[in-house]
Amino acid sequence: MKETVVRTGTGAILYDRSLPNHISADSFAAAGWAEARPVEGRLRSAGRGNTLVVGDGTREFVLKHYVRGGLPARFLHDRYLWLGEARTRAFAEWRLLARLRELELPVPPPAAARYVRHGAWYTADLLTVRVPGIRPLSMRLTSATDAAFWEAIGAGIRRFHDAGVHHADLNAYNVQVDADDRVFLLDFDRGELRSPGPWQRANLARLRRSLDKLKRMDESLHFDERDWARLVAGYGAAGQASASRSA
Repeated sequence: MKETVVRTGTGAILYDRSLPNHISADSFAAAGWAEARPVEGRLRSAGRGNTLVVGDGTREFVLKHYVRGGLPARFLHDRYLWLGEARTRAFAEWRLLARLRELELPVPPPAAARYVRHGAWYTADLLTVRVPGIRPLSMRLTSATDAAFWEAIGAGIRRFHDAGVHHADLNAYNVQVDADDRVFLLDFDRGELRSPGPWQRANLARLRRSLDKLKRMDESLHFDERDWARLVAGYGAAGQASASRSA
């Protein structure tokens, strides 16, 4: 990654010089692109839904405006307390994604990040390169799956865990697959690198709750207890293989 930071009158923009031909404030608004459409596959809820797929006719990016969820969204919406540039949501996520790319983990390449100061608060945006053909696990479950599919999901998650990657919101929307069912993880807001610990089991439990909720909402989805057992089996097998390689 060729990290570059450009200061603006109200904040700063961080970007990878090898990706966008140029970057400006217009890059963080739908109007600044030739194409813009909502991201598919996620139910909108309070404080969410501010993510677009944007493009220039040759490449596509995902543009995310950081907004709050839950009760804080009613009062602050998209504003966060200023604690320094390195701790802005956008810069922190951009740099974590860059590190995960260095570790050769399957995440979308970070393109650009921006924050705008508003006194003691700031707003933020992130641009990532869209992986061709990628879609959420939630959408993939509308068609038939098999044991190998679920084992691959488990193995993919274990790969991140073995690298110490904590995903703050592992769910059926942030686990995604491409046209060949290769596993990717997206949305690393508040993610971090950690030592092994109970958080790994909690990550899996969060994903299970997400899948169970989807199934309750739509019983036609292809997910049941056997599929979860296969995911766990794939997770365990990947861990054993990793341990054998390290021995």
